[in-house]
Amino acid sequence: MQFQNVRSSVSEAPASDALVSPVDELLAAYGSGGLDPARHALVASHLILRPENRRFVRAVEDYTASGLLSVEPVAPARHRDQRLAAIFGAAEPEPVRAIPAEQGGLLPSPLRRYLGCDMDALGWRFVVPGVREVKIAESGRGEVSLIHVRAGRRLPQHTHEGSEITLVLKGAFVDPLGRYGRGDIAIADSALEHSPEIEGDVDCICFAVTDAPLRLSSPIGRMVEKILSRIH
Repeated sequence: MQFQNVRSSVSEAPASDALVSPVDELLAAYGSGGLDPARHALVASHLILRPENRRFVRAVEDYTASGLLSVEPVAPARHRDQRLAAIFGAAEPEPVRAIPAEQGGLLPSPLRRYLGCDMDALGWRFVVPGVREVKIAESGRGEVSLIHVRAGRRLPQHTHEGSEITLVLKGAFVDPLGRYGRGDIAIADSALEHSPEIEGDVDCICFAVTDAPLRLSSPIGRMVEKILSRIH
Protein backbone atom coordinates (compact mmCIF):
# COMPACT_ATOMS: atom_id res chain seq x y z
CA MET A 1 0.00 0.00 0.00
CA GLN A 2 1.26 3.46 -0.87
CA PHE A 3 0.31 6.31 1.41
CA GLN A 4 -0.86 9.79 0.52
CA ASN A 5 -0.36 12.94 2.48
CA VAL A 6 -3.10 15.54 2.14
CA ARG A 7 -6.40 14.73 3.76
CA SER A 8 -9.66 16.02 2.29
CA SER A 9 -12.30 17.88 4.24
CA VAL A 10 -14.14 15.70 6.73
CA SER A 11 -17.56 14.61 5.55
CA GLU A 12 -20.55 14.76 7.88
CA ALA A 13 -21.40 11.17 6.92
CA PRO A 14 -19.53 8.31 8.61
CA ALA A 15 -16.52 7.31 6.55
CA SER A 16 -15.96 3.68 5.59
CA ASP A 17 -12.66 2.01 6.42
CA ALA A 18 -11.69 2.15 2.74
CA LEU A 19 -11.85 5.95 2.81
CA VAL A 20 -9.75 6.44 5.93
CA SER A 21 -6.31 7.67 4.94
CA PRO A 22 -3.11 7.02 6.91
CA VAL A 23 -3.02 10.72 7.80
CA ASP A 24 -6.57 10.47 9.17
CA GLU A 25 -5.41 7.53 11.30
CA LEU A 26 -2.46 9.57 12.55
CA LEU A 27 -4.70 12.51 13.45
CA ALA A 28 -7.13 10.15 15.20
CA ALA A 29 -4.28 8.67 17.25
CA TYR A 30 -3.27 12.22 18.23
CA GLY A 31 -6.83 13.08 19.25
CA SER A 32 -7.10 9.96 21.41
CA GLY A 33 -3.72 10.57 23.08
CA GLY A 34 -2.01 7.57 21.49
CA LEU A 35 1.19 9.09 20.07
CA ASP A 36 4.76 9.18 21.36
CA PRO A 37 6.35 12.63 21.99
CA ALA A 38 7.96 12.94 18.54
CA ARG A 39 4.82 12.09 16.57
CA HIS A 40 2.74 14.19 18.97
CA ALA A 41 4.95 17.23 18.25
CA LEU A 42 4.76 16.52 14.51
CA VAL A 43 0.95 16.39 14.44
CA ALA A 44 0.54 19.36 16.81
CA SER A 45 2.78 21.41 14.49
CA HIS A 46 0.78 20.25 11.47
CA LEU A 47 -2.42 21.47 13.11
CA ILE A 48 -0.88 24.91 13.63
CA LEU A 49 0.18 25.09 9.99
CA ARG A 50 -3.05 23.48 8.71
CA PRO A 51 -5.77 24.62 11.17
CA GLU A 52 -8.55 23.30 8.92
CA ASN A 53 -7.77 19.81 10.23
CA ARG A 54 -8.40 20.76 13.87
CA ARG A 55 -12.11 20.06 13.40
CA PHE A 56 -11.39 16.41 12.67
CA VAL A 57 -9.15 16.12 15.75
CA ARG A 58 -11.74 17.83 17.97
CA ALA A 59 -14.33 15.27 16.82
CA VAL A 60 -11.98 12.44 17.84
CA GLU A 61 -11.30 14.12 21.21
CA ASP A 62 -15.03 14.53 21.86
CA TYR A 63 -15.67 10.90 20.96
CA THR A 64 -12.86 9.72 23.25
CA ALA A 65 -14.12 11.91 26.11
CA SER A 66 -17.68 10.59 25.74
CA GLY A 67 -16.32 7.04 26.04
CA LEU A 68 -14.47 7.91 29.23
CA LEU A 69 -17.58 9.47 30.75
CA SER A 70 -19.52 6.25 30.18
CA VAL A 71 -17.03 4.17 32.21
CA GLU A 72 -18.26 3.14 35.65
CA PRO A 73 -16.22 4.72 38.47
CA VAL A 74 -13.79 2.42 40.25
CA ALA A 75 -13.39 2.40 44.01
CA PRO A 76 -10.04 3.85 45.20
CA ALA A 77 -7.36 1.27 45.81
CA ARG A 78 -6.12 0.60 49.34
CA HIS A 79 -3.16 2.57 50.64
CA ARG A 80 -4.35 5.62 48.70
CA ASP A 81 -2.92 8.04 51.26
CA GLN A 82 0.54 6.44 51.10
CA ARG A 83 0.55 6.57 47.31
CA LEU A 84 -0.49 10.22 47.26
CA ALA A 85 2.20 11.08 49.79
CA ALA A 86 4.81 9.38 47.61
CA ILE A 87 3.66 11.33 44.55
CA PHE A 88 3.63 14.73 46.27
CA GLY A 89 6.92 13.98 48.01
CA ALA A 90 8.76 13.34 44.73
CA ALA A 91 11.22 15.90 43.44
CA GLU A 92 9.68 18.62 41.28
CA PRO A 93 10.55 18.44 37.58
CA GLU A 94 13.09 20.90 36.26
CA PRO A 95 11.45 24.02 34.83
CA VAL A 96 11.30 24.22 31.05
CA ARG A 97 13.81 26.79 29.87
CA ALA A 98 12.79 29.57 27.53
CA ILE A 99 13.40 28.82 23.86
CA PRO A 100 14.27 31.69 21.51
CA ALA A 101 11.79 32.23 18.71
CA GLU A 102 12.92 30.83 15.36
CA GLN A 103 13.66 33.58 12.86
CA GLY A 104 10.76 33.90 10.45
CA GLY A 105 8.58 31.51 12.48
CA LEU A 106 9.89 28.41 10.70
CA LEU A 107 9.35 26.07 13.66
CA PRO A 108 5.84 25.83 15.14
CA SER A 109 5.81 26.05 18.94
CA PRO A 110 5.26 22.28 19.56
CA LEU A 111 8.42 21.49 17.60
CA ARG A 112 10.38 24.23 19.35
CA ARG A 113 9.40 22.71 22.69
CA TYR A 114 10.27 19.20 21.53
CA LEU A 115 13.70 20.19 20.18
CA GLY A 116 14.51 22.28 23.25
CA CYS A 117 16.69 24.77 21.38
CA ASP A 118 16.91 27.06 18.39
CA MET A 119 17.33 25.11 15.14
CA ASP A 120 20.60 26.94 14.44
CA ALA A 121 22.06 25.42 17.61
CA LEU A 122 21.63 21.88 16.28
CA GLY A 123 24.56 19.97 14.82
CA TRP A 124 23.82 19.50 11.14
CA ARG A 125 25.85 16.81 9.39
CA PHE A 126 26.59 16.18 5.72
CA VAL A 127 24.70 13.27 4.12
CA VAL A 128 25.20 13.69 0.36
CA PRO A 129 25.85 16.85 -1.68
CA GLY A 130 22.98 19.25 -1.05
CA VAL A 131 21.54 17.26 1.86
CA ARG A 132 22.15 17.84 5.59
CA GLU A 133 20.57 16.13 8.58
CA VAL A 134 20.23 16.44 12.33
CA LYS A 135 19.42 13.25 14.23
CA ILE A 136 17.28 14.34 17.15
CA ALA A 137 16.68 10.94 18.70
CA GLU A 138 17.19 7.26 17.97
CA SER A 139 15.00 4.57 19.49
CA GLY A 140 15.29 0.93 18.51
CA ARG A 141 15.60 0.81 14.75
CA GLY A 142 13.88 4.14 14.11
CA GLU A 143 14.91 7.75 14.47
CA VAL A 144 13.70 11.34 14.63
CA SER A 145 15.48 13.86 12.42
CA LEU A 146 15.44 17.20 10.66
CA ILE A 147 16.42 17.12 6.98
CA HIS A 148 17.60 20.12 4.94
CA VAL A 149 17.73 19.72 1.14
CA ARG A 150 19.00 22.41 -1.21
CA ALA A 151 16.65 23.79 -3.86
CA GLY A 152 16.66 21.84 -7.11
CA ARG A 153 18.16 18.72 -5.54
CA ARG A 154 16.80 15.21 -5.31
CA LEU A 155 17.04 12.92 -2.32
CA PRO A 156 18.79 9.63 -3.11
CA GLN A 157 16.41 6.97 -4.37
CA HIS A 158 15.25 4.89 -1.41
CA THR A 159 12.54 2.74 0.08
CA HIS A 160 11.49 2.16 3.68
CA GLU A 161 11.80 -0.88 5.90
CA GLY A 162 8.96 0.49 8.02
CA SER A 163 6.91 3.68 8.08
CA GLU A 164 8.19 7.22 7.66
CA ILE A 165 6.11 10.24 8.70
CA THR A 166 7.35 13.57 7.35
CA LEU A 167 6.17 17.12 8.08
CA VAL A 168 7.28 19.81 5.63
CA LEU A 169 8.44 22.96 7.44
CA LYS A 170 9.82 24.95 4.52
CA GLY A 171 9.70 24.71 0.75
CA ALA A 172 8.11 21.77 -1.05
CA PHE A 173 8.96 18.46 -2.65
CA VAL A 174 7.30 16.21 -5.22
CA ASP A 175 7.33 12.45 -5.65
CA PRO A 176 5.12 9.91 -7.48
CA LEU A 177 2.36 10.37 -4.90
CA GLY A 178 2.04 14.15 -5.20
CA ARG A 179 3.27 17.53 -4.01
CA TYR A 180 4.03 18.26 -0.35
CA GLY A 181 4.26 21.88 0.82
CA ARG A 182 4.65 23.60 4.18
CA GLY A 183 2.37 21.97 6.73
CA ASP A 184 1.71 18.82 4.71
CA ILE A 185 2.27 15.37 6.18
CA ALA A 186 3.69 12.64 3.95
CA ILE A 187 3.51 9.01 5.06
CA ALA A 188 5.43 6.29 3.26
CA ASP A 189 5.96 2.57 3.80
CA SER A 190 7.95 -0.31 2.31
CA ALA A 191 5.81 -0.38 -0.86
CA LEU A 192 7.06 3.04 -1.92
CA GLU A 193 10.40 3.53 -3.66
CA HIS A 194 11.04 7.15 -4.55
CA SER A 195 13.54 9.95 -5.03
CA PRO A 196 11.77 13.12 -3.81
CA GLU A 197 12.69 16.25 -5.76
CA ILE A 198 12.76 19.71 -4.21
CA GLU A 199 10.40 22.05 -6.03
CA GLY A 200 11.34 25.56 -7.13
CA ASP A 201 14.22 27.71 -5.89
CA VAL A 202 13.57 27.39 -2.12
CA ASP A 203 15.43 24.95 0.13
CA CYS A 204 13.26 22.30 1.77
CA ILE A 205 13.36 21.50 5.50
CA CYS A 206 11.40 18.56 6.93
CA PHE A 207 10.85 16.93 10.31
CA ALA A 208 10.75 13.14 9.92
CA VAL A 209 9.95 10.24 12.26
CA THR A 210 10.71 6.66 11.20
CA ASP A 211 10.24 3.32 12.93
CA ALA A 212 12.88 1.53 10.82
CA PRO A 213 15.89 2.54 8.70
CA LEU A 214 15.59 3.86 5.16
CA ARG A 215 17.14 1.65 2.50
CA LEU A 216 18.97 3.35 -0.39
CA SER A 217 18.10 1.70 -3.69
CA SER A 218 20.61 2.90 -6.29
CA PRO A 219 24.15 1.43 -6.49
CA ILE A 220 25.69 4.85 -5.80
CA GLY A 221 23.37 5.37 -2.86
CA ARG A 222 24.32 2.04 -1.33
CA MET A 223 28.00 2.88 -1.75
CA VAL A 224 27.52 6.26 -0.04
CA GLU A 225 25.55 4.57 2.75
CA LYS A 226 28.40 2.12 3.34
CA ILE A 227 31.00 4.92 3.44
CA LEU A 228 28.94 7.04 5.83
CA SER A 229 28.35 4.07 8.14
CA ARG A 230 32.11 3.71 8.50
CA ILE A 231 32.57 7.42 9.22
CA HIS A 232 29.74 7.72 11.76
